[in-house]
Amino acid sequence: MSTLTALARIEAVHSGRAQPLATVRHCHLGDRPLVVVLLRLAGEAAAPLAAMVGTGPDDSTLLIVAQPRNRNLRFAFAAELAAVILPYVESFQGRTEVVTNRAGEHRERYEEAPQLLVPNLGAVGFLRMLGRSTRFRRPDGPYPVDPSVPLLGRWLTWFADRAERPGGSTLMAMTELLGVHWATGQSPLEDGNLAALLGWIDPPAGLTGQQAAARAEDPVDFPPAGPSTHPGFDNEILAPALAAYDAAEAATVADAADPTAEAAIDAARELAVRRLREVLASQLEPTWRLMWRSVELLRELPEAPSAPTRWVQDRESFSYFAQSLEEGFPQARRDGAVAAAIRLDRLERARTEYDAQRAFDDPLVMAEFRLTGEAFGGVIIECDPTRLDETGKKAKLRPLVRVRTEDPVRVQPGKSVFNAARPGQEAKVLEVDQGSVLLELCSGMGGGKTPKPGSVPEVGERVCFSSFGSKGWGATSFPDREDTPWTHGGPPQEYVPTDEDAQEVWE
Repeated sequence: MSTLTALARIEAVHSGRAQPLATVRHCHLGDRPLVVVLLRLAGEAAAPLAAMVGTGPDDSTLLIVAQPRNRNLRFAFAAELAAVILPYVESFQGRTEVVTNRAGEHRERYEEAPQLLVPNLGAVGFLRMLGRSTRFRRPDGPYPVDPSVPLLGRWLTWFADRAERPGGSTLMAMTELLGVHWATGQSPLEDGNLAALLGWIDPPAGLTGQQAAARAEDPVDFPPAGPSTHPGFDNEILAPALAAYDAAEAATVADAADPTAEAAIDAARELAVRRLREVLASQLEPTWRLMWRSVELLRELPEAPSAPTRWVQDRESFSYFAQSLEEGFPQARRDGAVAAAIRLDRLERARTEYDAQRAFDDPLVMAEFRLTGEAFGGVIIECDPTRLDETGKKAKLRPLVRVRTEDPVRVQPGKSVFNAARPGQEAKVLEVDQGSVLLELCSGMGGGKTPKPGSVPEVGERVCFSSFGSKGWGATSFPDREDTPWTHGGPPQEYVPTDEDAQEVWE
């Protein structure tokens, strides 16, 4: 936890309300996100119990598994979930735009992409496990499933993989989103409770954040946001409801030869399923309302300038994956050594770029770096906008500016810094005196010997420079998969789907 975040938490305790950590929304929020609230059976790693899914507060679909330990019912649930998620995903595979790369090659990219919102990181992990447990199933052979089930698994795996990318917006956990934008007066662990977190951010009239968070500890009014359920609910309500369904199923088997008992058995089964739907809906609906209230709060923040750029990257990935599905490209069970290294490198670069972009977009985020000396802000007190550097064969425009600052400056002379208001403008530190920094501007002024209007900060203008840019470092070079070193297992064999893939267990 940074110093400023700790200070914001203290202020939240003092004021009784969460304090802002951002002035803009550092994520893209689509016009039609799909909210997914999931529950799983206690003691089972990936046995789904229920889900509430929809694209609007009044547009929810409730799906349940009457007996999560029944393999056939679990896959029937997966097929029902696919019937909701797959049409939603396909609805974004209509309009395209033509993109031209630096080599002059053209390709098509979807204009929009799907976006899934879940309550917490546990739900992200649960979706990953559902994807892993379904993507290799087959519609034929032993234990066949609906053809939509393996397709759902592949898409869930893609969503879960994209969720690992910093700044990605295709699958987001609401507790993480809110935590980026507000600081509460409770611990980060307690912020994992969506009801308590939202209680600090948006307490009901007449209540403080502490009081609203304390109310959220009542599992009756505020059930856990999933995927785990409350032990009291499991023992006192869910277990009897599941037992009633099991009894109806057992009666079906015992009285299969008695036609007169068929109607009574069907009625008992219907009653048991209806009861299960009622009790599971009671656990999902409070979280459903909290999710859409969170969406409203996030929409009130203006979108950060760099968020659309990151959303373009999400659309690129969506377009590429959709094309790979059409071409039948196999989705391997695990990455090879080179693919894993490339993936890790991309995630590290994405983290660096995301942190820098947030800082350039948001003065509250940049304040963290100013406090540590990685950035400094101040006022221009001297400026020579037309200065030329004539030391080389050709004179180059190199304006000088002096910044008066009260921030600690830990950037050494000769190092490059970047203008937060003009992220493409690089400057070199020439002198660091007590209370001022002399900078030589190196880019972002046009190609001539006269700077473009407004490209050079003027005397009296407030500026902020950082020791990092918004682009991060360049791409790293990796060997081809055929050249995988022997220390990493040598060249991997080409992945070919087998019957063993379909035997992957749920637990």
